[in-house]
Amino acid sequence: MTVSDLHPWKEAPATVVFVGGGPRTVGLLERFAASADELLGGRRVEIHVVDPFPAGGGRIWRREQSRLLWMNSMTSDVTIFTDESVDCEGPIVPGPDLATWVAGEGAVILEKAGLEPPGPLAFPPRLVQAEYLAWVWERVVRELPATVVTHAERAVELTADQRVILEFGREIAADAVVLALGYLDRLPTASESAWAAQAADAGLTYIPPGYTADVDLDGLWPQAPVIVRGFGQAFVDLMVLLTEGRGGWYDECDGMLSYHPSGDEPILYVGSRRGVPYHSKLGYTVPGTRPVPTRYLTKEALGEGVLDFDRDVAPLIEKELAYAHYQQLFTAHPERTRWPWERFGETLDAWLPGTITNAVPGRDAESGAVTDAEFEAAVRAAVPDPADWFVRREVDRPLAGRFFEDREGFERFLTELIENDLLRRADPAYSADLAVFNALLSIYSVLSRAITDGQLSDEDRVRRVESEWHGFFSFVASGPPPRRLEELLALHRAGIVRFAGPDLEVAIDNDQFVATSSAVAGEIRARAFVEARLPRPDVLATADPLLRGLLDSGALAADELSAADGTSLGGGQLKADSRCRAIRSDGSIQETLFLLGPSVSGSAGSSGFSRPHFNGPGFRQNDAVARDLLKLLAPTVRKEERHAS
Repeated sequence: MTVSDLHPWKEAPATVVFVGGGPRTVGLLERFAASADELLGGRRVEIHVVDPFPAGGGRIWRREQSRLLWMNSMTSDVTIFTDESVDCEGPIVPGPDLATWVAGEGAVILEKAGLEPPGPLAFPPRLVQAEYLAWVWERVVRELPATVVTHAERAVELTADQRVILEFGREIAADAVVLALGYLDRLPTASESAWAAQAADAGLTYIPPGYTADVDLDGLWPQAPVIVRGFGQAFVDLMVLLTEGRGGWYDECDGMLSYHPSGDEPILYVGSRRGVPYHSKLGYTVPGTRPVPTRYLTKEALGEGVLDFDRDVAPLIEKELAYAHYQQLFTAHPERTRWPWERFGETLDAWLPGTITNAVPGRDAESGAVTDAEFEAAVRAAVPDPADWFVRREVDRPLAGRFFEDREGFERFLTELIENDLLRRADPAYSADLAVFNALLSIYSVLSRAITDGQLSDEDRVRRVESEWHGFFSFVASGPPPRRLEELLALHRAGIVRFAGPDLEVAIDNDQFVATSSAVAGEIRARAFVEARLPRPDVLATADPLLRGLLDSGALAADELSAADGTSLGGGQLKADSRCRAIRSDGSIQETLFLLGPSVSGSAGSSGFSRPHFNGPGFRQNDAVARDLLKLLAPTVRKEERHAS
């Protein structure tokens, strides 16, 4: 009789390989450690984490990047740990959020790293988050009932018998594999390749979409004009690296920020579809305000079938945002309204966005419906100040319908627009903006579920949600810290940043890039052009050899998106079931291969770090996946006991 016969629970160590060592893997391993005592049954586990960048921060949150780059969240709005708000099956194991860590254990670590500790309402340097994630990683490793090995290289292949092949030749036989790859590099699009070829032929500098911290900016010459298309986070990072990053500096006198050039800065002509920068982050909080369940855009309202976004979803989003705005205005600032909230709320409830008359086909039972014109009239009657109105299309396109005969006039107008935005976003008298921000978060959650449930067509998902809706969400809710817009204005006053206008079109003419705007007369010529944005996610165009091999073999499946007329929309996301297990091209489930991250359908919490006391969806998903992993790895005898019970 063998030892295995006498002690059947003493199985060989289980091996789990995590490909990707960033925050998602850290959070998942924290949940793995939390439930291990309950589910693992004492089995030994070896965990391998494969990532060319250091575990904890991964590529995006690595220590080796400019200390000038900031997070887009306040210190107090970031955590890796569960708290009492999180609704999950595994045990809650509290840990410090970023603000608590900075004021406690992190203070000494930051001092050693030469970093100033940010306050709870500050937007900290990304290097502060890198240190926090490195500390969290070390804590999680200590708590894991497992041997943890890191591999500072890439995984290039996963074989059918589940051996992970690393780029330097090592093979790891795995019982389970988790792909948590974060944002993927992708091959250039046909358009980007054409731009690169034409620019090279003309001796021009073209920088395609990419993660700004990784982009080579040496081809952007001092004091030379550069056309920049994109006015979001990628532009802000570019602006910082090409100004302070090249030796310029700011000072402040009488509340006015001034920029002192080093002489090494290029002149940036920036434009985009909207032609305006993203709204700054709100500079205040209102106690007790937080995202609440949606009122109109509910699972019940959407039903079970496939939806038409414009007909079935967009009107509910319109009402949801209007309700959030006006409820906060009427209840928190009643002195600026003429009607009682109950009366206005009834009008809003009856409003059918998109209707011109009361003759609404298929809605005979709703003869009391309020049309767009009637709702607009109610707003004017009940809310006297236009600054208190919420009109989504005007929020989304503030320059729509305007034309400027000269660039100087346009730049004066845009400067005033940015200055007014900074004042408003710092003023709690406009707390309706905060209510809209919270509503956007709640809407995002509902849309994510509708996509996961297959209720939106490929065309609606790509064009309406991923492009239009996500663009609006980012513009309103994911803009830069206020200080960055103050710096933008200072750079404009210094002549370093010029405003190019909305609907920016770029072409090559006579060996120069030429930019024109539909709203601003004239053209801009330059020998450098930067696409300041992240590339559109498309796993079918990924440059990652591991994923390309798995897709080619059918071991993974991905959306191949097309419009109603058959036009290709490119690739979408990797397919996974509701438990994050990989789906093969034949539709079958791989029970030992898990997929997580922004390139995976239905992956929660991929848009950023969770806030404390917010019950972030990423926590719930991490917990569920961690418990599935533990059950998968548990000794056979324990599995049989659970099945019998």
